[in-house]
Amino acid sequence: MSALSPEIERATGLRERKKAKTRAAIQHEALRLFREQGYQATTVEQIAAIVEIAPSTFFRYFRAKEDLVLTDEYDPLILEAVRSQPAEYSPIQAVRSALRAVVGGLTDEERTDMRERAELALAVPELRAGMLDQLAKTLRQVTDLVAERLGWPADDFGVYTMAGAFLGVMLSAELYWLEHPGSDLFALLDDALARLESGLGL
Repeated sequence: MSALSPEIERATGLRERKKAKTRAAIQHEALRLFREQGYQATTVEQIAAIVEIAPSTFFRYFRAKEDLVLTDEYDPLILEAVRSQPAEYSPIQAVRSALRAVVGGLTDEERTDMRERAELALAVPELRAGMLDQLAKTLRQVTDLVAERLGWPADDFGVYTMAGAFLGVMLSAELYWLEHPGSDLFALLDDALARLESGLGL
């Protein structure tokens, strides 16, 4: 099969960037509406109207309203960044470097949106249940990543335990961040992983 022409590659890249921009706009405006009138009171139709898209178009970007809070583009970017780290990096080194590249480069607006989504996920009962499902999915993804980097089977209990430790310290960092508004999420995540790397010494 021949390679795509530069023109097609540019067009494809432009479409993907446009889709990402539209998705981000939908999520950002939805968070504003949630803040102004509450999560339950906000409808998909209202969100679509604000962004000037049809409700049917909304569902091309998000499966349901709850996905506006529970999903974002950062997890896939972090997973991709971990896979791109040098082979000699340990799993913890790879994750710390990936977080530096993705989370460390977020704008103030992106950090604010991330905080609002995390606060909503904890505050709204129907979102808390979805958050548990999301956490289980993330654990599976991290387990696969750790197995890839170590060259071990993904069903090895040691791999599963290491993935759980990753998520545990990162979750503690995120909860601390939510309780301390002046703190820096990336610094907390990096510190948590550094503590894990050193055996959780205090």
